[in-house]
Amino acid sequence: MDSTSTDEAADDAAATARLEAAVRAAEGALIEFEIAVETFRIEVENFSRLHEQRLGPYYSRLEELDAQIAEAVAARTGDPEDERRAREARAAIMPMPQVADLFQGWLDSEGFSQEAYAMLTQQPVQQPPRVRPSDEARKLYRELVRKCHPDLAVDQNERDRRDVFVSRVNQAYARGDEDALRELADEWDRGPRGEEPAWERQEELYARLEWLAQRKDLLADAAAALEDSAVGSMLRMAGDDPDGMLAEIAEGLRQRVVEREAELARLRESA
Repeated sequence: MDSTSTDEAADDAAATARLEAAVRAAEGALIEFEIAVETFRIEVENFSRLHEQRLGPYYSRLEELDAQIAEAVAARTGDPEDERRAREARAAIMPMPQVADLFQGWLDSEGFSQEAYAMLTQQPVQQPPRVRPSDEARKLYRELVRKCHPDLAVDQNERDRRDVFVSRVNQAYARGDEDALRELADEWDRGPRGEEPAWERQEELYARLEWLAQRKDLLADAAAALEDSAVGSMLRMAGDDPDGMLAEIAEGLRQRVVEREAELARLRESA
């Protein structure tokens, strides 16, 4: 091989090495971005679930009290307008059943709810104890996902295996279950090692970079949708203490319930 051919081969190898480094860097950045998006998604879901669990009874009680107050006013005045308001207030808390209601809450916007799936698979239903898992759970989660992320696999079977495993990791993280995350980390370390990417042609590297860029765009759209949602906006407003925000809202609602109950009692006493 002459010196020209040797130089060309060296240049080609150097270019391939640079592309490989770019792919590795892009993979790492994408995984970090996806971890951040998934972490926020889990916190949004937990916030939504705990919001319904902790505040739902207050909202239901307030609606019932509003209806009773309107009915008490209508009974006292006999005014047709007051009677109309009373009917509307009562109708507002007795809506026509929707599809989800007919399935007794087993269906959500994405199909079977988490509770329904747990019942069908005979798994225990566990409400998240808090919106944001502990710092230790977050640390364990990030370290584990970096190891087992599906984007690090080449073979489709290996990607599928990792997808299933990451789903279990996400569920454990959503519960804030540090022990389960440690057990999953041990299970992963004991498990089979998937095939590592072995790029041999520059075309494959360029294709990989293009795929990573497209996936990043999809993740950016998902992140924007989460942030723009009503629950996501509330979670951002809560800052470092989303559970404290829920407690503060609950106390405000409790006070409103006390006020409505006192108002209803006065109306009934004056009847």
